[in-house]
Amino acid sequence: MTPAGRGIFITFEGPDGAGKTTQLNALATRLRKTRQSNGDLLQVVTTREPGGTQTGKRIRSLLLDSSDARIGPQAELLLFAADRANHVDEVIRPALDQGHWVLCDRFEDSTRAYQGAGRSLPSDVVDSACRLGAQGMTPDLTLLLDVPPEVSAHRRNNRGGEDRMESAGTEFHESVRQEFLQLAASNPQRFLVLDGTRHPTEIHHQVWIHLASQFLSPDTDHLDLG
Repeated sequence: MTPAGRGIFITFEGPDGAGKTTQLNALATRLRKTRQSNGDLLQVVTTREPGGTQTGKRIRSLLLDSSDARIGPQAELLLFAADRANHVDEVIRPALDQGHWVLCDRFEDSTRAYQGAGRSLPSDVVDSACRLGAQGMTPDLTLLLDVPPEVSAHRRNNRGGEDRMESAGTEFHESVRQEFLQLAASNPQRFLVLDGTRHPTEIHHQVWIHLASQFLSPDTDHLDLG
């Protein structure tokens, strides 16, 4: 349950190329066509990490620039934490306080997967950075799009070009995937694990059925059920 009057915070997680952005956009479109019991349409904010604020966009360019490999694991972790702290202050918390739904492409679970498992940073260090960045903000629902590393690599190649994180290698990405799955297994009430190799329409249908049962009242008017 969320505090009375507060919006719903949903995060999309998974390996690069898993289809997070596709599913986020599909859900945002459908929610914006959904009318509440008071007659108002749901208000939806879409955002991402890193880069959900003007400051975050500058941090994102530093983190993902494939021409710059000089950023070490600890610096990388702190940059993600700085981006998240600014993101929570400027975008996420204000939107939730206004009763909006916030759909975010990546949040602190990505930090645990990429910087914790992928970069092999100590768990206590990663935990501290996550607490600093998230400032107590926890998603109401996390949708984990799971795909094997070879599928992820194929999709990234088709997309053209890899950023600094995407080009980290197969072993790195397998560690990231396994950490995501362990996070989901340890918190089944928050996570919904989705097979990212399925057709996007099938995945969206599964997301909608789960979300409607958890967060939409029976008298909500679903204007778009297709």
